[in-house]
Amino acid sequence: MRGEDAKQEAMFSYVSPEQRVPADHPLRPVREMVDTILKEMSPRFARLYSNLGRPSIAPERLLRALLLQIFYSVRSERLLMEQLDYNLLFRWFVGMEMDEEGWNHAVFSKNRERLLTEPIAQAFFQRVLRQARTYLSDEHFTVDGTLIEAWASQKSFRPKQEGEPPTSTPREADFHGQRRSNQTHQSTTDPEARLHKKSKGSEARLSYLGHVVMENRNGLLVRTMVTQANGTAERDAALRMSSKIPRTRRITLGGDKNYDTRDFVGALRQRKITPHVAQNTTYRRSAIDERTTRHSGYAISQQKRKRVEQSFGWMKMIGLLKKVKLRGLRKVGWWFTFVGAAYNLVRLRRLRAEAAA
Repeated sequence: MRGEDAKQEAMFSYVSPEQRVPADHPLRPVREMVDTILKEMSPRFARLYSNLGRPSIAPERLLRALLLQIFYSVRSERLLMEQLDYNLLFRWFVGMEMDEEGWNHAVFSKNRERLLTEPIAQAFFQRVLRQARTYLSDEHFTVDGTLIEAWASQKSFRPKQEGEPPTSTPREADFHGQRRSNQTHQSTTDPEARLHKKSKGSEARLSYLGHVVMENRNGLLVRTMVTQANGTAERDAALRMSSKIPRTRRITLGGDKNYDTRDFVGALRQRKITPHVAQNTTYRRSAIDERTTRHSGYAISQQKRKRVEQSFGWMKMIGLLKKVKLRGLRKVGWWFTFVGAAYNLVRLRRLRAEAAA
């Protein structure tokens, strides 16, 4: 029997977004974890706002909306606000009523700026780790860094000397054949970005370096950091992050060949950390000798350390970090840490589902 093509003329609906979202939807366990974390952070949010004036967008809703932007790779706040207008799943996750008016994208961005100036992302990240502590290794870790392209063009990379007039407008500037370096030039769009490349033969781009420490048992991120891009930033950041890992015993730290230097390996050993970095024997002698390589744990660390690339791939392709849309070291670092927390939430949901199966 043919169904009737009924028109959408009903004025009222008695089905809430909670009823519309399937009970087994992947976002349900994530929402439960996020609500628990945001409830713990409520006193911190209260200190950011005055008791007077017009109410702002609730910070809990701001963070839930930003998580949706990461999970679904929504490329701009304008499109995110459009989704919140008609996407019932998005409205349910953020906590909006069916008839509640959505936000203007400019108002949303302005309210988000308040959180970008506070250590909210780090606090959120640490509380995600508390939720995951039963899945964390306390002995074996991996460190690595990745290049994050800055939100600035090559044509904004101008000479630093004041009073030097540009030869043409930035749109028409021709820098081919010119010698440019971070010592003599600076981006007018994002002054804290640095011209850098990670490998020989690749193109140098205005970038930042994002660094993570991953525990080797389940591939969860335990430390994040963003620095300006330079040749020693990865090793410097690795030493800073590894010293902040809470421990009650000697730990191991894996890494790729870039970390195989005598200074770095010696510094780890002084900190009672066993270096499990890959040996670099190209035209040189490795700083890792048989004291380390003869143990079976070294080979296991070399296998496990490659998992860190999965986190970078997710953070760049899903978490909008391939080319970050924020400017300045602090804001880029905020977003990098928050995306790292979102990655841990996705991993934690899967680990809990596997444990319950």
